[in-house]
Amino acid sequence: MSERFSGQAVLVAGGGSGIGRAVALAFAREGARVAVAGRTRAALDATVALVEAGGGTAVAVTADVTRGPDAEAMVARTVARLGSLDVAVNGVGILVAPGPVGDMAEDAWRRTVDTNLTGLWLSMKHEIAHMRRHGGGAIVNIASNIGAHRRAPGLGAYAASKAAVSALTRSAALDHIADGVRINAVSPGPVDTPMSSRPGETPAAKAARMRADLPLGRASTTAEVAAAVLHLASPEAASTVGTDLVLDGGATA
Repeated sequence: MSERFSGQAVLVAGGGSGIGRAVALAFAREGARVAVAGRTRAALDATVALVEAGGGTAVAVTADVTRGPDAEAMVARTVARLGSLDVAVNGVGILVAPGPVGDMAEDAWRRTVDTNLTGLWLSMKHEIAHMRRHGGGAIVNIASNIGAHRRAPGLGAYAASKAAVSALTRSAALDHIADGVRINAVSPGPVDTPMSSRPGETPAAKAARMRADLPLGRASTTAEVAAAVLHLASPEAASTVGTDLVLDGGATA
């Protein structure tokens, strides 16, 4: 097993489940000390337990990154407990009930944008602030193929927020590469997590839909997304700056 991240401290915002949990586990397997952050302590503790069961080191940091002081404290607590911050992965995100833009409730719009865009920006703001004072680092944001790359009926707020994540990532990458902070994004398509399931959909029905909808014939696994995140954060991607890597089984090819 590679030790690409041996001795490094990695923060995974949104590390309590799904892609974030897979990312945290993947970094730990490659030698990193990991902080997993999010709103639900029980989910974070479950990720920590999985990391520790595999022989890794992890800590849980409770934070609501839609609030500036929480995002700032998330970074400060990570540094206090792990000693540094070398890599940050921002995977916060929600998907509200689908519906036409003209019928969307204002609260649903605000919750989507506050979490998917503002929460990610606040996280990145404080991660960058620490990294540029301490020799640099790498940041990977989780966007989506829905947004800058593809649209779908009923997902207006989600698409707008994730397209903005892609644009924000590229802008931040240009702003801060001279500071030694290298920033990129990953845009998954359907991933084998509950977020990609339709209400009441059985696993068999979901698999059939993926076979019909995706050239690859299946959803991506969380491990495949994690592998892409680790690549972008690794020394092998040292000249990759401001990219948005799409992993969607060919849906937007």
